[in-house]
Amino acid sequence: MNAPHEETISLLEWPAEGETRAPYQVYLDSAIYEQEQERIFRGPAWSFLGLDVEVPNPGDYKSTFVGDTPVVLSRDADGKLHAFVNRCAHRGAMVCRDLRGNTDVHTCVYHQWAFDHAGNLIGVPFRKGLAGKGGYPEDFEMAEHGLQKLRVEQVQNMVYATFDHQAPSLEAFLGAEMCGNIRRVMQRPIKVIGHSRQYFNGNWKLYSENARDSYHGGLLHLFYPTFGIYRQGQKGSVHVDDSGMHMLLQVSEPDESQSIEAYQEASSRKAEEGATLADPRLLEYRSELGDETMLTIQSLFPSVVVQQISNTLAVRQILPKAVDETELVWTFYTFEDDDEEMVEHRMRQINMVGPAGFISMEDGEAVNICQRGIARDGDKSSFIEMGGTGTGSIDHMGFDENPIRGFWKGYRALMGL
Repeated sequence: MNAPHEETISLLEWPAEGETRAPYQVYLDSAIYEQEQERIFRGPAWSFLGLDVEVPNPGDYKSTFVGDTPVVLSRDADGKLHAFVNRCAHRGAMVCRDLRGNTDVHTCVYHQWAFDHAGNLIGVPFRKGLAGKGGYPEDFEMAEHGLQKLRVEQVQNMVYATFDHQAPSLEAFLGAEMCGNIRRVMQRPIKVIGHSRQYFNGNWKLYSENARDSYHGGLLHLFYPTFGIYRQGQKGSVHVDDSGMHMLLQVSEPDESQSIEAYQEASSRKAEEGATLADPRLLEYRSELGDETMLTIQSLFPSVVVQQISNTLAVRQILPKAVDETELVWTFYTFEDDDEEMVEHRMRQINMVGPAGFISMEDGEAVNICQRGIARDGDKSSFIEMGGTGTGSIDHMGFDENPIRGFWKGYRALMGL
């Protein structure tokens, strides 16, 4: 994808080594952060807003963000989805102040300007003044003062929006393979079973890298090898699209020849020996999606991760808040036709993931310690050469950083770096 501006003012000189280096300045510089908001989040990229089942009924809405711009996803009386910037056209106040809800009309509390679910202005108090005094001029047109609208499309249950009304379609942006996995993990009607949120004192790109980094899986997250559900070298693959921006990690169930002992011999850290769980059902994997894949991590540029970890199904929305602040919103779901016992099983396994999950809790700390470690050295760079210098797909997993290099390939194209 080409950079969104014909004339690009670069805020830094990228290292000559290309995608095998990421200058620490990109995590520290507030001017670069602001440029990202314009060229990526408010540019031609598509950003995830939520699942359509989060706003299932006419009048439903949810407040969210594209980058750090407040946005509302809203469903009108005809069932059509809309997205608009959560900023009143009058004085700039946020129109929707609740996280989610249902309403006939979106009304700004400040001066009661009212908007429909498409963001059109439909009501202005004292528009013509009172008793012949005040009011707006005769040429005031409500059609010219609606909320800023975004273009909305979806793949399966995932709803996206873009500020660029001329951008290629969402399916073209994601590509056939990435859309295929979304349809795989949402192959039947779904329903949301919960949300969680966490905050990092780190740049949003550090988490985007983390979600593309299979190298750390069995090293940072010792729960994996300790209980045998992840073993370095087990059958898997990493698919990276041509742009480099999107990645799909797929891991099959381990076989007994891939022992924990072999992992411990190769690792500088040791899995805890003799560890047990009070409820071993936490580890039970039930094949349900028509294949042997028991784990997928799909990282879609710029701001969402789709996960299947055993029987937990979730999307993670990455929300930049400042150059060194990020919010991560987890949305967990199940299939509508799951019986009560299967829903209970998914709820049990959510203990492995999320902000305090047995597996996922270390990722937030990894972001924090990276941000703290680079704080005074923006002129230096990370070293990203595990597996070479490529950005393409690989037929194994665990020992390559191709997806991270791919992320920087796509990022540089959009940023003009």
